[in-house]
Amino acid sequence: MKHYKYIAIEGNIGAGKTSLATRLANQWNARLVLEEFADNPFLPKFYQQPERYAFPLELSFLSERFSQLKKEVSNDDLFAPLVVSDYIISKCQIFAKNNLQTDEYQLFLKMYEIVDASVSKPDLVVYLYKSVEKLLGNIRGRGRDYEQNISSEYLENIHSQYMEFIRQHEDLRVVIVDTENLDFVNNPDHYSLIEQIFHQEYPKGITRVQF
Repeated sequence: MKHYKYIAIEGNIGAGKTSLATRLANQWNARLVLEEFADNPFLPKFYQQPERYAFPLELSFLSERFSQLKKEVSNDDLFAPLVVSDYIISKCQIFAKNNLQTDEYQLFLKMYEIVDASVSKPDLVVYLYKSVEKLLGNIRGRGRDYEQNISSEYLENIHSQYMEFIRQHEDLRVVIVDTENLDFVNNPDHYSLIEQIFHQEYPKGITRVQF
């Protein structure tokens, strides 16, 4: 990749982050970093009892993401110098702010700030936007039992938290891509449109792309 060494794909639940990151990494022979959530014992419990399990869930995600990014992003690989990830460490703060009570969030934030200071920031963050209706359709389609009760209100809140975070961090280079009418998983032409985004140079701050 000409301009970037570390690229992160972000977006709401069901936006297609993992699918896109995986395909890009395979095409570019890049080192792929995927969020490890399948074996998290707190995730199904959180969707059933969010108030009880939100804090241990967010702590476990913070620990797992920190360990993974420190290992994968800091470990230079001469044969795969480009890193493509399907999340950024700041996702921890975004979800914690949405999921935790005020006192829990303040405690979490102290630990997050220590972790955040020691993790490399991506050269480019691409945020995949889809409407809540499309997100819910994708969530139903992939069939994870513990996700089926996710509400439209929850997804709207998560999107709002992402936008607030992005606006407050002008030091990041963020491209917000409207993928509402794109099916980059199944349509090769749509994937090509998305893939071309990564070959351009962007200033720090927010750039919006719509097809």
